[in-house]
Amino acid sequence: MSSAIGAPPFECQYLVIAGGGGGGNQGAGGGAGGYLTSTLNASGVLRLTVGAGGAGAVPSGETFGPGSAGSNSVFDLNTSIGGGFGGGAEDSAGGDGGSGGGGGMFANPGTPGSATAGQGNAGGQGITSAPGYGGGGGGGAGSAGANGRGDGGGNGGNGLASSITGSSVTRAGGGGGAARNSGTGGSGGSGGGGAGTITNTAGVAGTVNTGSGGGAGGYSSDPGGAGGAGGSGVVIFSLPAQAPLATFSGGVTQTSAVVGANRVYTVTATSTDSETVTIP
Repeated sequence: MSSAIGAPPFECQYLVIAGGGGGGNQGAGGGAGGYLTSTLNASGVLRLTVGAGGAGAVPSGETFGPGSAGSNSVFDLNTSIGGGFGGGAEDSAGGDGGSGGGGGMFANPGTPGSATAGQGNAGGQGITSAPGYGGGGGGGAGSAGANGRGDGGGNGGNGLASSITGSSVTRAGGGGGAARNSGTGGSGGSGGGGAGTITNTAGVAGTVNTGSGGGAGGYSSDPGGAGGAGGSGVVIFSLPAQAPLATFSGGVTQTSAVVGANRVYTVTATSTDSETVTIP
C-alpha cells in the first residue's frame, strides 16, 4: 500500500464473480460462477472482464440436453471461472466450473460437476428413484448443490454475502434441479439461483450480475421445458476515496459511489474480453 494517500499503488479490495451456468432440459441446475474476493496493491492498467451467464438448454424433440457453461470474469491477474452447466437427461453429467453443475436425471442419472478450489462448491447428484426422477442442484459459492430426490429436483447451493458495496448482499447461488412427471422442482440457492421446475415449464434464470446458476426445465411430455440461463457475473472493487478516479476502456459499463472512506466501482458488463481499467 502507498505510504501517501495521493500516490499509487493503492490498497484495492475486490469481488470477482463469473457468469453462472445454464440449466439443463429435463435435468439439473447450473452451477454458480466462481467467487473470488481479496485485496491487492493496485496501479496502472489492469485487465477487466465481466463473464456472461451460460445459456439454458433448448428443447428439441426427444433430445434432452445440458445447458452451457458461464464465462470467466477477470480483474487484473485474478480469474474467476464460469459456472458449470446443468446436465440434461441424455447428456446427464454436470459440468465442472467455478461451482459445478448438477447431474441430470432419468435412466442414467448423472454425476455432478466439480468446483474450482477456493471459488465454489460441487453440484448435486441426479437420481432415478420411485416415484419419480430428480435432477441435482447446481453448486453455490457458499454450499454444494443438493442431490435430486425421488419426488423432485435438488435445491441449488447457497451463495455468499459480501459488504463491499456498504451493505450485505448475497450472490452466486446455484440453480435448482427439475422434476419429471410429478413432485417439485428444486429451489434456487440464496443469492439469485434460478428455481427448477416440473412439467414442461422452463427453468428460472439466475439473477443478472450475481453469477448465479439457472434452474432446470421440467418434463411431462416431449420436448420438455427449456433450462434457465445463468446470471451474468460482476466485478466490484474499491479504492480510497481520496485517490484519483479510475478510468475505463470504452466497452465497460460501470457505476461508482463513495462508501465511507472508499470509492466503490461496480462493473456490470464489458463488451469484449480485452477491456481495461487504469488506476492512476
